[in-house]
Amino acid sequence: MEKEGKYIYCIVGTKQERNFGPIGIGGRDNEVLTISYDDLSMVVSNCTMSKLKVSRQNLLTHEKVIEVVMKEFDGVLPVRFGTIASGADEIRNLLDRRYREFKTALRDMEHKIELGVKGIWGNKDVIFSEIVEENKDIKKAKEMLLNDKGKKNIQAKMEVGKMVARALEKKKEKEASKIVDVLRRTAVNYKLNKTMGDGMFINAAFLVDKGREKEFDNIVDDLSEEYKDKIRFMYAGPLPVYNFINIIIYPEEWEK
Repeated sequence: MEKEGKYIYCIVGTKQERNFGPIGIGGRDNEVLTISYDDLSMVVSNCTMSKLKVSRQNLLTHEKVIEVVMKEFDGVLPVRFGTIASGADEIRNLLDRRYREFKTALRDMEHKIELGVKGIWGNKDVIFSEIVEENKDIKKAKEMLLNDKGKKNIQAKMEVGKMVARALEKKKEKEASKIVDVLRRTAVNYKLNKTMGDGMFINAAFLVDKGREKEFDNIVDDLSEEYKDKIRFMYAGPLPVYNFINIIIYPEEWEK
């Protein structure tokens, strides 16, 4: 029989015992509970000590538990996925040894939430039309190709394609910078993440004070209206502050 450990989801600032229900990771309906030291607690559930599989279901369960905890606690420090301690004594020892670090991080994240914004080109025809109008060299080259219908100038078409691709990258950077600049004025901090695919040009996370969430929402609504003909915004939150705090308990485990 495999040895049982304690799977760690997050850290909260409380000494009260809490039970969040049978929502634990691993598909065994394990109870999610707090284990405390002084006025700090780790939110945990029973789990085998074997390394947890990185699957969509496990990742979603990990995130869902943290979101449930967020509904009851103002400050929540997410712990990296797959972190398992040997038992309650080790949990309390970790809280003791890193007490000041965790307390400082909780204070920094107090009343804070994460909001995610992705920007995706909507009508590409509008975008490419703007690129042609904004770039005289591209416009001239395309007109030459249109007037040269009788000849198969493949090389010229390839050059125009490269010019458009370069102009599109510059346009992405310009539009992303302009939009992020508007959004970050309401945020405490922000982080730009890697975009996915050709259409996405913004993938940003913003750390926002809870009291300014509605203000941030309104700005996103205004941007959606302003860019409705060419950009589709994907807006998510409030989320755990993954992009700004990700507690690593056992770094050596992730080096293997």
